[in-house]
Amino acid sequence: MEQEKYENVLILRDEIISRAIATMQKASRKAERLCEDYRPLLNGERLLTDAELSDFLKVSRRTLQEYRNDGILPYIEMKGKCVYKESDIEKVLKTNEHRAAKRMGNTL
Repeated sequence: MEQEKYENVLILRDEIISRAIATMQKASRKAERLCEDYRPLLNGERLLTDAELSDFLKVSRRTLQEYRNDGILPYIEMKGKCVYKESDIEKVLKTNEHRAAKRMGNTL
């Protein structure tokens, strides 16, 4: 009778429990990453920091400053910090996109 009482008790070594715990841990890690990457929206617009944009474009923050000074990059300045609208960056990249010319014989 005592043995029947514990027959349906699950223990941590059970495969079902192990898989459930692994799934919950994976979901927890994803949720943590989402929280870290969350950026509030301004009227539905995502804003990028100087560090994020320089990392994305693979240029230095000094180069971003030169782009701002030259009027290449639109930006918002708040208390000495610059942020960039994601849509503005997309427009700049699209405007400056150069497609490879098709080769015709030996000339371009």
